[in-house]
Amino acid sequence: MADIEINKSDIDEVNDVIQETDEEAYALDSEFTEEKEYKTVQKYELVTILSYLIGVRNEILDDMCSDEYVELLNSLRESTNARILRYLCKARTSLLRNYKKTDNEIKYNLGNINRMEWFDAENINKLESWEVHIILYNSSADKYCVHINKLINEHVDACKKLFPDWVKWEYIRDLFVIADYEKPKKLKAEFTVYKEHRKEYPYGMYIHWRPDGRGNLLNSDGRILKTIYRQHGDYFNDGSKYRDAVEDTKENIYEFIRESMRVVIVVDCENSDVYKLYGVLKNLNSEQMSKIEKIILYDDYHTSCGWDWLEKFIHIPVFHEEVERVTDRKSLVDIKMTAGVCEAYYKDNIDSFILCSSDSDYWGLISSVKDAHFLVMYEYSKCGQSIKDALTKRCIFHCSIDDFYTGNASDLKKKVMINELKNLTNDIVGKNGWEMTRQIYERTKITSTEREMKDFYNKYVKSLRLKINEDGVFEIVVNEY
Repeated sequence: MADIEINKSDIDEVNDVIQETDEEAYALDSEFTEEKEYKTVQKYELVTILSYLIGVRNEILDDMCSDEYVELLNSLRESTNARILRYLCKARTSLLRNYKKTDNEIKYNLGNINRMEWFDAENINKLESWEVHIILYNSSADKYCVHINKLINEHVDACKKLFPDWVKWEYIRDLFVIADYEKPKKLKAEFTVYKEHRKEYPYGMYIHWRPDGRGNLLNSDGRILKTIYRQHGDYFNDGSKYRDAVEDTKENIYEFIRESMRVVIVVDCENSDVYKLYGVLKNLNSEQMSKIEKIILYDDYHTSCGWDWLEKFIHIPVFHEEVERVTDRKSLVDIKMTAGVCEAYYKDNIDSFILCSSDSDYWGLISSVKDAHFLVMYEYSKCGQSIKDALTKRCIFHCSIDDFYTGNASDLKKKVMINELKNLTNDIVGKNGWEMTRQIYERTKITSTEREMKDFYNKYVKSLRLKINEDGVFEIVVNEY
């Protein structure tokens, strides 16, 4: 390996940056919030799903749906369960808009909803063909209102899988289902609210909510999440679930890759979040990311077991460098990573590195290998402003993995946690299920709310069951679905 030249000015610069950064590290202030505001954009995944299901007109859907969500919209249009709920919601809105006209048409002209111009006859006939019997005989508008709400209540749960796991399903479900819909007074009250506040309902389509005077509910995923949680006395504060990095950030990453001859991702696992990094990789263009030769993970036994699963969820080759500790208090990951990057640059002719770390120690590496090209990804809460200023001064592009959408990392989280649950079930007798759940979150290094932990406990821990395999041996089965 060629000798690395380090002069005194380099050492002084490294020490200054590290000292300033150490004073700021792990400090959360308004600066981070402001920086995130203009480096992220709102997501419209929930907007697309809800807009389709509640019956927003196709021309509006096509107009509002950007290229990113066309595939999602098409998948909804191909889903029988989604179409059933959509057609029922459209029928309910048409009934509420034309309640007296519908009732009079039935009473005086012996009409029915499949022959009234304000209902979509094609949708109604399709529902009947799917044995969702929406048509009643010798009925009235009152009975139709109860009946359609009953059908929505029966079919809404079939659409649960259309929504991300991290969204509270009962809050989403409540947008469709009117509680106590069998009671005439309840339906009348809903009808009155809709009639008086129709302009506040998204595109005029009925949903079960309390209009809040804050504009269109379907303005963005953030608007949806904050509203439905607030209306249930809850609070949604995970911005990474409804924001994504702006296109400029992504394009800078693509440009870095395009201008590189050979590029690898180098990860300081002690100072990076595996689930956030996975979210970043899933959010970037697969064609551009295919040009990355490999991902090198520098890790020790203290970090998340999630790193062991990363290579099973991405198409980039992953190499794991396990780093031993001399003492429990001192990690050698940063030293091992520095040596590895130097070897890759001088020996293997790797010219470009995407460094994933929030540790100020990597500035010494960047300052030492001056002819290599670097791009740095960090976490806001762990990286001080001084190190970012130093990167900017050196014209090194840097971005936060917190800016990228993390809702798409739920598949990795679920797999890692269920695997840990399986590991813990080997000696399960006498253990407390709730304490075991806490242990799973601690071992996987997944940050969550108490409510999310209870959801995992109720869905997976409480559903554990015994099974006898083909050899007659008892096994504990985890419900993974």
